[in-house]
Amino acid sequence: MIAKEKFLNNSLSYLYKQIRKVYLNSNIYNRKISRVFDGGLNFVPNLSLLNCIIKSKERNFRIEDFSLEDVWNKIDLNDKDFKKIHSFYWLFTINLKSSKKITQNIISNWIENYESYSPKSWETDTLAKRIISWIANSQITYENATENYKILFSRNIKKQVNHLINEIDNSSTLNDKMLGCAAIILASLSFNGQTKYLDFGLNLLKKIINSSFELDGFPKSRSPRQLLFYMKYLIFIRELLRDSQNEIPEHLNEIIYYLGKCYAFFFKENEKKFLFNGNQEINNRDFQNFLKIHDYKFKNNLNNLGGYAILSHKKNCLAMDVGSSPEKKNSSEYQSGALSFEFFYDNEKLITNCGYYQDFKHKLNVISKSTASHSAISIDDSSSCSFSKNPNGQNFLKSNLKIFDKKIEDDQDKWHISAKHDGYQKKYGLNIQRDLTFFKNENKFIGTDKIISKRGFQNLEYEIRFHLMPGTNAIRTQDQKSILIQLKKSGWKFTCDKEIFDIEKGLYFGRKNSFSENLNIFINGFISNEEEEINWSIEKI
Repeated sequence: MIAKEKFLNNSLSYLYKQIRKVYLNSNIYNRKISRVFDGGLNFVPNLSLLNCIIKSKERNFRIEDFSLEDVWNKIDLNDKDFKKIHSFYWLFTINLKSSKKITQNIISNWIENYESYSPKSWETDTLAKRIISWIANSQITYENATENYKILFSRNIKKQVNHLINEIDNSSTLNDKMLGCAAIILASLSFNGQTKYLDFGLNLLKKIINSSFELDGFPKSRSPRQLLFYMKYLIFIRELLRDSQNEIPEHLNEIIYYLGKCYAFFFKENEKKFLFNGNQEINNRDFQNFLKIHDYKFKNNLNNLGGYAILSHKKNCLAMDVGSSPEKKNSSEYQSGALSFEFFYDNEKLITNCGYYQDFKHKLNVISKSTASHSAISIDDSSSCSFSKNPNGQNFLKSNLKIFDKKIEDDQDKWHISAKHDGYQKKYGLNIQRDLTFFKNENKFIGTDKIISKRGFQNLEYEIRFHLMPGTNAIRTQDQKSILIQLKKSGWKFTCDKEIFDIEKGLYFGRKNSFSENLNIFINGFISNEEEEINWSIEKI
């Protein structure tokens, strides 16, 4: 019975998608989204506001140096290049003294070739970026144009906005919804009489806010990278409303206040590159400068937020993932690194996680989500959470875990973090516990990892990994009883009460969609008791 219902649901879903595909490419749909009000650009935001969402780029290129008139007819572009070109974000690198006529001809040619909906060029993220870029760069895309071009330009933007309004609920990710929302609101402010756009955009914004954040302001995905993404776009929208002298909704002010506290907790006051749950090495200086210029000041003195513990003292900074996994719908960037930790000394990272390979179509995306890619414990060469692909190919949680018995203590002489997770409970009947104590004055870690059998122990293999940054050296001592780790500014010694621990090569994914070799220290053994205990230490020498 269940199999028949599943088959029926899959069949109906497939049929719905095919009908929708035919409808979106039909003349009926084209006429529907072509119904627009007349009127050209009335408001254009200060270009400096775009620094909130777009990395500051030198406008060194001249439009005369590009040959883009015929690019729309090319069929050999890969998906990445296609999205880049059709998003028009490259306009933000064009010198504003470039030829307006050439720029406007390129846009006219695009409209001629892609005036109606097509799946690739009208994807939500590509389309939203195109709207933002066309409007924001109006100095070369719109000014001093012929009246016929201005009418064509304005109508096509509104047509694309109409499509966004109709289809944004079908966007596959919340990030795309947020990007589309920003484009709709920008268009609503830029053209006279578009109150329908503004009302829709602000209502959509409220829905995104209500569905995306925990009570403490951290995204439900527990993704620091998504925290930064939301922070940028919500502030961008707020500044757009202020710049256009429109009322700022109270719920927008409120979520920015709470997001700001989370930002101060994870990014601002700890300018470290913590690699938890989708985060990568980033240069955040442009955004920091934007916040300073626009008088955004955020503070947070908490040491536990969003499922993370972050403790700092003088040269030392410790961060640990002590949060439960998110719900499946919010888990596209979650990595199974529960109870993993990272540690900085004098702005150098001693212990790290491996980072996140962002391209979900690449096999390294799955590898970077595994428990083995974190400074944590794994059982039977499996991860504490399992993943499955959705129809778009993204990896979402198939099984999740809970954190419990969590304790975080910050005393005068030491830090202590203790927590358990049940990620191996269903499969193996095991709970995992980590106790981590750092003695501030001695610069010494004492760690204990416990494997607690709840239904009789099984002789399963376990591994604990401590990943090092690329370029960090590590060697075994001659007596084979410890491992020496050499940073640029300090040296450390690792010891363990188990016989099998060593160094091996691994991969580091901390930089966007790239990888490099690194080393990791691993402890290896088999569960031989109902409560297997592994003790280790790391101390400065």
